Amino acid sequence: MLIFPAIDLMQGQVVRLRQGKAAEKTVYSNDPVAFAKRWAEEGGDYLHIVDLEAAFTGEQLNLECVRRMAAAIGIPCQLGGGIRTEEAAQRAFDAGVARVVIGTKAAENLEFVTTLADKFGSDRIAVGIDSKNGMVSVKGWTEESTMKAATLAVKAEEAGAGTIICTDIATDGMLSGPNIGLIEQIMGLVRCQVIASGGVSSSEDVMRLAGLPGLYGAIIGKALYDNRIRLADLARRS
Repeated sequence: MLIFPAIDLMQGQVVRLRQGKAAEKTVYSNDPVAFAKRWAEEGGDYLHIVDLEAAFTGEQLNLECVRRMAAAIGIPCQLGGGIRTEEAAQRAFDAGVARVVIGTKAAENLEFVTTLADKFGSDRIAVGIDSKNGMVSVKGWTEESTMKAATLAVKAEEAGAGTIICTDIATDGMLSGPNIGLIEQIMGLVRCQVIASGGVSSSEDVMRLAGLPGLYGAIIGKALYDNRIRLADLARRS
């Protein structure tokens, strides 16, 4: 299982939002490149970057920052937030990321996933499924759709996504433990790569996820920034 340290960007800063709420923001650093280097040096396998402003507005305001981060480290990056056009995906790839994460647009238009998969390759396209009570949330978690998360996972794979990122909003940033049941449900429905996101609070949580047969990766955010988990410790235990 790969470890994906998370870096959430807003106004060029490293931040974390509690349950995705912009009003509940904690600023950790004004130097995202330094954090990218730190997580890579400490043993992260793949950097997970979210452009929060793009997620909320669709405007990619942090691409230059992403470019500097990708150039500074020796591990691949994936970028989510505001990838709603082919041009937005191309700009992300031009900035040096290996994979883009489609959220809102995938829930609204699965043909868009197919278009990107055909153009860039399924291995470079992930669909981020952010759910609350089993239902998909969109537009930076500000709106709830009428589609079940499990349904979207199946449809996203059929549309060409090579990776599904499963996030339970109720646990994100709460350090309450991952929603293992939701992750197992999604994994039971698709054959593509599945990444678990949300709620990881301890090395024990990571080990629980690593025990799920076939889970591709786990995204860790707040627990790293609050020093509840050290990447070097995970490397020693794996």
